[in-house]
Amino acid sequence: MKRTIVVGIMVIVCFLLQSTLFQALAFASIAPNLMIIVTSSFGFMRGKKEGMLIGFFSGLLMDIFFGSVIGFYALIYMYIGYANGFFRKLFFPEDIKLPMILIFASDVIYNFLVYFFQFLFRGQFSFLFYLKNIIIPELVYTILVTIFLYFILLMVNQKLEMTEKRSTGKFV
Repeated sequence: MKRTIVVGIMVIVCFLLQSTLFQALAFASIAPNLMIIVTSSFGFMRGKKEGMLIGFFSGLLMDIFFGSVIGFYALIYMYIGYANGFFRKLFFPEDIKLPMILIFASDVIYNFLVYFFQFLFRGQFSFLFYLKNIIIPELVYTILVTIFLYFILLMVNQKLEMTEKRSTGKFV
């Protein structure tokens, strides 16, 4: 129960930061995608199921406030969280290479899916423009923010795991 509340608060805080503070700090109207960072991080830290759930609720927030169709972002984030869950066995907290690679790949896949379903289907074929002006700048900005946010997420996850181990040890 405590984990659910803490993770829910983290998702809401990251959503608020992404939609307010980082929009004000945007370079050329590009802001980092904190929801990808949270979804990917919890996917490879906690596994497929938790990554999928966090991804779904992160995407649902995006759908409610910014989407034109409810479920579009929820589905994308859910799949991203689930896919990152496959790397849980390869995850070591002290190694930042895997999280950076997975968050990089997740952001690229997210942006390609958004382009494919929201622009290409409407007949807007300027992929190089979208790549140069949206995908690459957002990717760079997201990776820079990941360096700081990842360690906060890792610390919170480790504290929650220690609390869960202590509470489990009381009943055994």
